[in-house]
Amino acid sequence: MRTEIIERMQEIVDGCMGEETPACQATCPMHTDVKEYVRLIALGKGDEAIKVIRDKLFLPATLGRICAHPCEGKCKWNEGKSPMSIASLKRYAADNFDLEENWDLEIKPKTGKRVAIIGSGPSGLQAALDIRREGNEVTIYEKLDVRGGMLRVGIPAYRLPRNILEREITYLDKLGIEFKLGVEIGKDLSLNELVADYDSVVIAIGRHQGRVDRSLSNWDSKDVFSAQGFLQEASLKGDVKGVGNKVLVVGGGDVAMDCCRTALRVSNVDKVYSVCLEDSFDSMASSNHEIKGALAEGVKFNHAQAIKEIHTDSNGRVISVTLKKCLFMFDENKRFAPAYDEDDTRELEVNTIIFAIGQGVDGAFAEDIAIRRPNGTFDCDKETLQSVSNPKVFICGDASGESVIAIQAMATGRRSAISVNRYLNNQDLKENREFKDTWSYDTKLDMPTDWSKIDGSRLGMAELNPSERIHSFDEVALGFTKEEAENEASRCRQCECKLCMKECIMLNDYASCPKELFREYLENGSDKMDQMIAYSCNECRQCTLKCPKSYELRDIFTGLKSEYATKNSGIAPLPVLKEADKGQVKECSSEFCTSVSGKVRTEPIKKKTKYVFVPGCTVPAYTPGGVEAVVKHLRECLGEENVGALLQCCGKVTKFIGEDELFKERNQIAIDKLDEMGAEVVITVCPSCFKVFKATCKNQRVISYWDLMHNLIGIPEAAKNIGVNSDVVFNIHDSCVTRDEITHHESIRWILDQMGYKREEIERNGMNTRCCGVGGMVCSSAPELYKRVYTRRANDFNSDYILTYCGSCRGTMQAAGKDAVHILDLIFGPTYFKKDRKLRGYKTMDEMWSNRKETKYRLDNLK
Repeated sequence: MRTEIIERMQEIVDGCMGEETPACQATCPMHTDVKEYVRLIALGKGDEAIKVIRDKLFLPATLGRICAHPCEGKCKWNEGKSPMSIASLKRYAADNFDLEENWDLEIKPKTGKRVAIIGSGPSGLQAALDIRREGNEVTIYEKLDVRGGMLRVGIPAYRLPRNILEREITYLDKLGIEFKLGVEIGKDLSLNELVADYDSVVIAIGRHQGRVDRSLSNWDSKDVFSAQGFLQEASLKGDVKGVGNKVLVVGGGDVAMDCCRTALRVSNVDKVYSVCLEDSFDSMASSNHEIKGALAEGVKFNHAQAIKEIHTDSNGRVISVTLKKCLFMFDENKRFAPAYDEDDTRELEVNTIIFAIGQGVDGAFAEDIAIRRPNGTFDCDKETLQSVSNPKVFICGDASGESVIAIQAMATGRRSAISVNRYLNNQDLKENREFKDTWSYDTKLDMPTDWSKIDGSRLGMAELNPSERIHSFDEVALGFTKEEAENEASRCRQCECKLCMKECIMLNDYASCPKELFREYLENGSDKMDQMIAYSCNECRQCTLKCPKSYELRDIFTGLKSEYATKNSGIAPLPVLKEADKGQVKECSSEFCTSVSGKVRTEPIKKKTKYVFVPGCTVPAYTPGGVEAVVKHLRECLGEENVGALLQCCGKVTKFIGEDELFKERNQIAIDKLDEMGAEVVITVCPSCFKVFKATCKNQRVISYWDLMHNLIGIPEAAKNIGVNSDVVFNIHDSCVTRDEITHHESIRWILDQMGYKREEIERNGMNTRCCGVGGMVCSSAPELYKRVYTRRANDFNSDYILTYCGSCRGTMQAAGKDAVHILDLIFGPTYFKKDRKLRGYKTMDEMWSNRKETKYRLDNLK
């Protein structure tokens, strides 16, 4: 292919957003197909939606409740201030349609390999699942006597009922994964033993090591808890011993909110206070819905505050704290560096303090088998998660230093599992691997949206009454009803950039988007691609108008057609187009062409003629009388001696089919005759002629007959108000060839108004008009496609009466079943009524050529 074609294709392959992932899916570390399952829920197909969810997630009900849903943070609806309730919709699908008998239990043949997983949190469970599916035996070692890790002991039951989590974990039981609970590695069993006994080991421990602020006096009072210790005890026992009636929770994140709300449910607690460095609710790290839940339940917030001192009584029991004002949290480089006003203080009476200021990984059991970083996480390859100190050991979840939320932990579990499976098969851990499959990434998809035209707000979920729910750990959020879920799902914008595909019928026959199509061209070369692709383009440019990046696909297809013809001795290679070329030969021959100047008809022309009317090919074939009437009207207004006519093909059909050299030859015949006639102004009625002559006439100005009437000579006297009493309401079909010639659109409507005919506008018109189907000579190269295109165009109209100002468009709309008239029929004909509906124009090719000869005769014998 020519360099310019390759460059244009490459530009589209590099920049087309047709294959880009929606932001929700790209942001989800597990890349759940959010758009699809939300679409299915909106359609009432929850049973299909859960299949889409389970294709990526085995904990749909759990994640539907507790996922931090980063997908919602990148939802397109954020621009409209109302992101989709994606997690809640996931929960709806899981709660109502996730039947155990439909769970996929397929496992590949046994490999004889054994893998140990340390930790049964989200990352360990995911790693175990993906390793087991490959036919390996998997055993999970869990320090606690319960399964789920931080999902089980770090998230309160009012958010995640234990039966929900446990039910979903039984999926691993069904797959044959073995659990060994209450086994602490480093105490009951050494890591050395595991590494020796198993083919591979995955360390998947979570952040179970709580933190308190040890810089404060009395930090070690037994009334001071870490968030992790407090939540774990509440989770395992349903209560926490030793908690006083006035609780202070330090921190502004989701864990802090969990502690606040859990404390309210613990025995003997009357008041819960929150203290955080952030100066407002908006700046807090916690999710909005968690803050709202805490407020509803009675938590008292103290913003921009920190503990200056913990006060205890003589028995070492906490009795109060002194709070100090936080001036700011971050320095000018946005580093965490809080500053305080040590003199701006106040006292707060409390007897229990819970620090929710972060948690750590306790990896002391690893000894020297897996090297740890200074922050306690394990040193491993960022991409493969393989330990830097032992190739048999892999790290995932919090232990890798990467995950912060459950869904991200699961993604690291999947990534480590892929690495383990490759390791067990002696495969390279990085070769031909797409690591972004388990990372959040920024999509290139960016679709402009006019939110002023879109209604809909995020649907909240019903909850238990705050005054009642604080007395138990019953689940607070009640879930969506069917109606609520379907209404919320129906708000989804279904983000994708296939606007060109929604518009172009032809493209859908060959690809899912331009990126895919042109990538195939670049990989295979045009010689190995179906030539019909290029010859199926209508050249209407709707794809470009729809494209957010305005890519010019038309130029690529015209370039390909030109290349195909060049390689075929200048002739279009499709046999079906031979007739089109033969027609061009006849249209350019002296048998069907003539030139007429002023009053004097000579050949060759010697007299200079200022205005030359060029009627084109299709109009003379349709209405010889109309062509003659135009010339007479022009002579009446501009002077007989100043107006001539040239019946000569502009060559556009030749150009359409890529025969560039022949086009130049045929077009030059017309140009030479115009120059010979001394023409200063070329007047057209054919949109294609207008565009061709506007591009090729160097010595003439080109104007449409419609603009000339509108701006200078007016319509014929006999045509004024002729349509006032007509019972017809016309829809206007604007030609796609002159979609950018706004004056043509305005002039046609002015003319119709001057005649008194009624009209009604349609949406897809003017600059946004659609092709009738003839464009690109698709009518000849791909008749079946041509029919689909003109049928769609006909369906755009809300009237059966179509006004056109292009001969080809008129014939096509008639073929589509419409009563299509050319505007010349109205200008030079009697008043048009509904009863006048009939088939117009030639019925056979012989009749068409006969009309062309008649037009020549009329021009040659003008009086």
